[in-house]
Amino acid sequence: MSDTSSVPTPACGGAPGVTRRDVVVGVGAALGAAAFGAEPAHAQAARVRLRLMATTDLHVNVLPYDYYRDKPDDTVGLSRTASLVAAARAEHPNPLLFDNGDLIQGSPMGDYIAYQRGMKAGDVHPMFAGMNTLDYVCATLGNHEFNYGLSFLGFSLGSAKFPFVCANAIKADGTPLVRPFMVFDREVEDDSGGKQRLRVGVIGFVPPQIVQWDQGHLAGKVTTLDIVEAAQRHVPELRRQCDVLLALCHSGIEGGERKGGEENAALHLARVPGIDAIFTGHQHKVFPGKDFAGIPGVDAEKGTLHGVPTVMAGFWGSHLGVIDLELAKSDEGWRVAGFRSEARPIYERKDRAVVALVKDAPAVVEAVRGDHEGTLDYVRQPVGEAKNPINSFFALVTDDPSVQIVSLAQTWYVSQLAATDPALKDLPVLSAAAPFKAGGRGGPDYYTDVKAGPVAIKDVADIYLYPNTVRAVKVTGAEVREWLERSAGLFNRIDPARTDEQELINPAFPPFNFDIIDGVTYQIDVTQPSRYGEDGKVIAPDAHRIVDLRYKGQPIDDKASFLVATNNYRAGGGGNFPGANGKTIVIDAPDTNRDVIVRYIVAQKVIDPVADNNWRIAPLPPGVKVTFVSAPQAAKAIPKGLRVKPLGDAPGGFSKFALETGA
Repeated sequence: MSDTSSVPTPACGGAPGVTRRDVVVGVGAALGAAAFGAEPAHAQAARVRLRLMATTDLHVNVLPYDYYRDKPDDTVGLSRTASLVAAARAEHPNPLLFDNGDLIQGSPMGDYIAYQRGMKAGDVHPMFAGMNTLDYVCATLGNHEFNYGLSFLGFSLGSAKFPFVCANAIKADGTPLVRPFMVFDREVEDDSGGKQRLRVGVIGFVPPQIVQWDQGHLAGKVTTLDIVEAAQRHVPELRRQCDVLLALCHSGIEGGERKGGEENAALHLARVPGIDAIFTGHQHKVFPGKDFAGIPGVDAEKGTLHGVPTVMAGFWGSHLGVIDLELAKSDEGWRVAGFRSEARPIYERKDRAVVALVKDAPAVVEAVRGDHEGTLDYVRQPVGEAKNPINSFFALVTDDPSVQIVSLAQTWYVSQLAATDPALKDLPVLSAAAPFKAGGRGGPDYYTDVKAGPVAIKDVADIYLYPNTVRAVKVTGAEVREWLERSAGLFNRIDPARTDEQELINPAFPPFNFDIIDGVTYQIDVTQPSRYGEDGKVIAPDAHRIVDLRYKGQPIDDKASFLVATNNYRAGGGGNFPGANGKTIVIDAPDTNRDVIVRYIVAQKVIDPVADNNWRIAPLPPGVKVTFVSAPQAAKAIPKGLRVKPLGDAPGGFSKFALETGA
């Protein structure tokens, strides 16, 4: 069924020419119609219960192992999710399994394959080696599929024993990058034990921003369409060919009015007529669940977007998405008469401890045993030595060594490149870097924590997670200020008149968008409202959180020009930062930021990236109590000069701290 020996030029999807496979029929009693809240069944009408299952955002987490810390991790791994798949199949007569994208990048195993082992025709990527044991029906592409380039993507997809669909990624010649949709003809069992033929249509979507985020790989080769526009183009045709239509949407859930081109467009997609169910992802959250409560059109308890059953199944294999549909047959065809949406976890937390709910699926473990060992050898290779620990426990409240080492390396590298260009050599070089691992939705273990002593590749990967490539943008002093204003949206507004506890960090703001710009000094006044909203648009024109912004001790010149070293994601418009929209790039380097850090450490031999405290939160009046959370072990690693006080346990396994910000 799959033509994926390379990234193929597809024939348009549909029933003609599609190979048929028999459905995997589970054992055990099926759930009753009452579980769906469905209408009473009519004796003369056939009714079928169809179980749709999906993984999403696996990011090469095939096994329950944290390669950054070089130890097992019960919160991740397809080998654990696979056990949920087996249980879900055993419960239901008609189960079908899908994946929602972001497969081949995101863990050191992904980098090991891309940078050391390599992929060629006939090779099997370990992500697909594991997935091939589970009888996936179909998958869509995620944005991180493009991080290593189209050739690597083509060889990787060629090792999958299931096809891919994506309706809004278009090749330069106007044809789809992969099939926009497919129809799978299945024999299913109805409630009376009889057999029915069911045509399941599947369409896929990727964030259109891939052409910005991976411009170096995609420019001149791939363009994208708005997700909703692509759905409006293809869904009517697909609907005519199928009985049930599933959207695999590697895009998240956000409210508000549709403007077009949204990165997180699943809620708008749900309004397109003809879609029966949606698997969403990209945001690394869980739906149904409280993460999306209160958004108009979203039922966070039932798991629907504008009434369409929807599931977001976490990330790194943390959950299995399950949508159960009850289908009723009439003269007009099949229709959805009832449903249930859920995300099943592989672990839970009890008294701050992680408790595994399932065991490994042996077939998945065995399929990647060799690449697991190869990855361990790869990440354990030493590249230098650190005089002091490098961690990100306090990266959101003070200048931090885990961000400092990135800026030191970026400044070192870009300065060398700029020196060879007469148009750039006299410009001051600044560096923008963010704390990638700073807790948040990643949990209390999601922090960089590199011990003093030998520094290995796994440690560099722990500091810099993504295979971004280095870019430098030319911006004005005014744009530097606005860049920092956008970054300062991380903080909640603090009321200086209150004396009760106030939470400092906005949990909805991704830490990877909290850019610190090194080479200037500044303070952040958190009593001001955020100047920018979550979408990067100005929402408080009179607000200015960035105060006392200086270059070399003098107030920054708004008209002066600066080079800012950053990465391809940010320079291409990722995060919607002023001065970084893809049009200000003046250095487009071939090297990854992570490789630059490795080279810097090798050149220095011994590193000691002590934070230079170029930024701080502006002092608050006495009596104002601001709090934040961090890892439990952070209490034993408080940096010298940082005035924080441990306050005990916080929800989700974190610890709470009070921050003193007086002058």
